[in-house]
Amino acid sequence: MKAVQIEFKWAIYFSMMVLVWMWLEKLSGLHGRYIDYHLYLTNLFAIPAIWLMVLALKDKKQTFYGGQMTYIQGLISGIILSSFIAMLSPLTQWVTTYVITPEFFPNVIKRSVELGYFPNTEAAENNFNYNNYAVKGLFGSFVMGVITTAVAMIFIRTKKVDQKH
Repeated sequence: MKAVQIEFKWAIYFSMMVLVWMWLEKLSGLHGRYIDYHLYLTNLFAIPAIWLMVLALKDKKQTFYGGQMTYIQGLISGIILSSFIAMLSPLTQWVTTYVITPEFFPNVIKRSVELGYFPNTEAAENNFNYNNYAVKGLFGSFVMGVITTAVAMIFIRTKKVDQKH
């Protein structure tokens, strides 16, 4: 467990950040009055998500590997971190759906039908519901975490120094 303690800690931080982000979206009206903008503005979450992943990988490099981490070591760490985040995502989605903003799904269902994104309420309800979002969140958070790690590790890894004799 000690080997993955850092990844678990950062997965908890990530999940807390998700809940704060959802609360801020609700407070700003993106789940109600300004729901038309939600589709676009929710993607700004990528900024703090990438930032937190980079901080986690740097923490792993410094704390666990003593400042020397290969690309593969970082990739494995990121995969583990992404797995923990994915496992926690149904819980964060549940808290979002039933505690923070229970009005989101009814609002987005109504508006998506009004705008013609879905032909009727039933079709919109099939897309906008806890189960669908929990599954999408589980797989999406894992895939995006691994992609973020793969790119970030290009910059975070310890580069080999040329030894000239």
